[in-house]
Amino acid sequence: MRKVVITGAAGLVGQNLVARLKARPDVELVGIDKHAANVALFRQVHPGVEIIEADLAEPGAWSDSFGGADTVVINQAQIGGLFAAEFEANNVTATRHILSAIERHTVPYFVGISSSVVNSTADDFYTRSKTAQEKLFDASAVPHVTLRPTLMFGWFDRKHLGWLRRFMDRAPVFPIPGDGRFDRQPLYVGDFVSIIVAAIENRKTGTFDISGLEKISYGDLIALIHDIVKPRARIVHIPYRLFWALLWVYARLDKNPPFTTRQLEALVIPETFPVIDWPGEFGVQPTALRKALAETYLDPDLSKITLSF
Repeated sequence: MRKVVITGAAGLVGQNLVARLKARPDVELVGIDKHAANVALFRQVHPGVEIIEADLAEPGAWSDSFGGADTVVINQAQIGGLFAAEFEANNVTATRHILSAIERHTVPYFVGISSSVVNSTADDFYTRSKTAQEKLFDASAVPHVTLRPTLMFGWFDRKHLGWLRRFMDRAPVFPIPGDGRFDRQPLYVGDFVSIIVAAIENRKTGTFDISGLEKISYGDLIALIHDIVKPRARIVHIPYRLFWALLWVYARLDKNPPFTTRQLEALVIPETFPVIDWPGEFGVQPTALRKALAETYLDPDLSKITLSF
């Protein structure tokens, strides 16, 4: 029996990882997450899996769950938000506490979930905090692998493409900033969790850029999702400055907006991320982009599950 502790277990990657591992008789899963509503949803979707509701930025009894663990997947992340302190707490301080617990309980291996933004020219709270987090991974003497995924989508996606897809059903029009020609490399979370599983099984070490293999512009990506789900919204292009102003106003009305001006600024940076042969490196068969989007948004059961912000 292999005990695997997953932090951020009630989020996008955590929920998908648990969904793919929970049926295995040789794996004992323990999740940790601080988001009460999503922890409650986790218990509904995965009733046989233990999950601890705790803030990892605060020392606590949660660290006792690391006893006897074979692997820890360090997966909690602050992705969006308006305040630097939130990113520092969830991405940096929490990681320090997790690594301390790993050392104290002599856990032999961990998987560190970093981000492709460490290779980005963007300068925002998320990029700074994920860069600092990766330095903590690098400084650890415990054998580990560091994975840097690009923008992910899949079941349980509450932000990014998941929120945009749901917006298509709520609004009569779907705005795209400017011409939409901003290259993206979306990564299917189903493929990413298969990489995590392969890393755990093979004790992979090193740092790997895990980018989506199909490069596509943001505008074409939205059009592809639109073609698959056929929502009520009509796609329209609006000037970038107007889009920025609308997001700025929205952030004054919502304390936790799903999409911020900082994320918009990062979205329009013309850059691509390194592509490696991760299918060969980890022995994972990649899913074609259109098929992955269809699996995500047309599944009769899981596509209807929405996490809270």
